[in-house]
Amino acid sequence: MAKRSIETDFVHAGERAPLPQGLPNSTPIFANSTYSYASMEEADRVFSGDLKDYIYTRYGNPTVDALQEAVRVLENGAVARAYASGMAALHAALLASDLNSGSVVLASRDLYGASFDLLFNIFGAFGVRTQLADFSDLEEVKAKADELKPRVLLGETISNPLLKVLDVAAVAEIAHSVGAKFIVDSTFATPFLCRPLDLGADIVVHSATKYLGGSADAIGGVAVARDIADEAALTSAMKLAGGVLSVWEAHSISRGLRTLALRLEKQCSNAEKLAALLAKRSDIKRVHYPKFATDGVTQKVLREPFGGALVAIVLEDDTREAAWKFMNSLELVVRATTLGDVFTTVSHSASSSHRELTEKRRNSLGITEGLVRISVGIEAVEDLIADIDQALDKAQGKNRKAKNA
Repeated sequence: MAKRSIETDFVHAGERAPLPQGLPNSTPIFANSTYSYASMEEADRVFSGDLKDYIYTRYGNPTVDALQEAVRVLENGAVARAYASGMAALHAALLASDLNSGSVVLASRDLYGASFDLLFNIFGAFGVRTQLADFSDLEEVKAKADELKPRVLLGETISNPLLKVLDVAAVAEIAHSVGAKFIVDSTFATPFLCRPLDLGADIVVHSATKYLGGSADAIGGVAVARDIADEAALTSAMKLAGGVLSVWEAHSISRGLRTLALRLEKQCSNAEKLAALLAKRSDIKRVHYPKFATDGVTQKVLREPFGGALVAIVLEDDTREAAWKFMNSLELVVRATTLGDVFTTVSHSASSSHRELTEKRRNSLGITEGLVRISVGIEAVEDLIADIDQALDKAQGKNRKAKNA
């Protein structure tokens, strides 16, 4: 090859070297948008799908594919696709469910606030109607499903923020009895605590930003389908709606997945101990924790002996002022509108995840001004308890007394 000018070498020197023969023990970050082939004929075969390979990162990328395959295996699904956020993953799952003008979505009344906005404001604008039901009342769900003949049922394995555990198998049976798909947001449970596809769900969705990543350094989402027939629709939503997961985020989330079991075991243990102690305080009106439910659903759905890693409390002084004073008094626990990280966080649902709902609507759901959600981390539990105790004492403005003392 003729000697090239230095201007050309600045552009091309060192690029497109052959890949090493040694197999990397950790999936590399393929931080490139395009791929080149030895001939246009070969590239055309990739574009057409005759040759399974990579051509453009919006269509697929090895780093992202590694994450997709990991979550697919963990959820025991047929196909998984990763997206730029949990909301993008939920959007894709709904798009993959053949919704059109006049279609009905029967959704749990206990969904994450942004999920309501997606259904009513985005899909609603295209004529999709959303009806709500209390998914803990199976008779109500069955009656509305029979009446409305919905195209989709949508629920959460563990609801946000009241931590109600969904009887996934029972709702799946209802959905399928009327020919509907059942989508489950399992962000709070993760595949470590529950695999909704094994219980009959059709598509499971995760905000990978939360427990899957676990370190507050990446945003992403994943949708996993039980039926390979959903692959084309989930892929199309990824390619055409544009919610493509960054390779950097995919790498961070994949790294987080490796320690998910270890993290959640510790987080669940800490949460159970914290919930038990908080339940004894006279200045707390109610503690929401899945293991405190008496309907038997938690034990049926979640992996024994775990009850999840979230706790929600309602202060006796059920006001925003008291809730914020408690949160502002925390010295170790982090104030953040997220969950699932290795460090413990608190969130005020009425002013964050569910702020778009009217106060009347929030109150009807049990999301009052004095409700605070605690996402429990992996710290020493005695340090968490000490910090939360002192903050509660300050918030209530009185000496703590144990219940039934």
